[in-house]
Amino acid sequence: MKKLLSVLLVLSLALVPVLSLADTIKLGVTGAFYEDLWQPAIDQLASEGIDVELVQFSDFSLPNNALNDGEIQINAFQHHAYFNNDTSNNGYDLAVIADTFVITMNLYSNRYESIEALQADVNAGKALTVVVPNDATNQGRALLVLKDAGIIDLNDDYEGTPNTENVVQKEGAKVELLAVNAAQTYQTLDDADAVIINGNYAASYGVDPASSIFQENVDLSDERFICLIAVRAQDAENPTYKRIAEVFCSDVTTKAVKELFDGFFYLLWEK
Repeated sequence: MKKLLSVLLVLSLALVPVLSLADTIKLGVTGAFYEDLWQPAIDQLASEGIDVELVQFSDFSLPNNALNDGEIQINAFQHHAYFNNDTSNNGYDLAVIADTFVITMNLYSNRYESIEALQADVNAGKALTVVVPNDATNQGRALLVLKDAGIIDLNDDYEGTPNTENVVQKEGAKVELLAVNAAQTYQTLDDADAVIINGNYAASYGVDPASSIFQENVDLSDERFICLIAVRAQDAENPTYKRIAEVFCSDVTTKAVKELFDGFFYLLWEK
């Protein structure tokens, strides 16, 4: 009996690393388009014995909390400005293991066919409503887009990204900024004169980026809006997580981007 127990103990110990290798790695994202974006990398990783499962979150505020609490092992949904703000405000102990891409934040409208037509009504003093995301970093980014589009002006009294206190109405203009959850901006297109929509949500709804009336001026030397892959700080050197990032930042994803999401992404690994 003792011999049998010893054999069973040895077998159970031998199985532990096999079972741990077979564990599914949960990766948090926000937006349905990530399913198509990540699938080629997931297929490649599966052939290497790495099982990755995407976990969808409905709001930007959720994936970092889930990662910090160990509910997921990786997330890939945010840019540096959001990451820095969210981890600092909430005390999350997270680390960046890869920079990925810039996904555009553009201005869309169902009421105006061109930015020139919208600018004309701004300058004429027509009362207008423009929707922007309500979280601090994406709202700041949206304000920069609106400034570049000639819809508002901004004072210089800010560091990093501006907020609504930095907004200066153009002379005679009557532009009301309506802040809503970033995930809901697309749904306001019929109710507002113009809407700033994050690229991940625009892509998830099948929006053609060419249909925007103004496209963000993307500066790849500016880290703030470069998206990233994050893990818990204690896992920053995990070779499996690094391999996941490496496969994603490769030709398998480049092909998917060019076939499915052309115009939304500026890929850092192609820089």
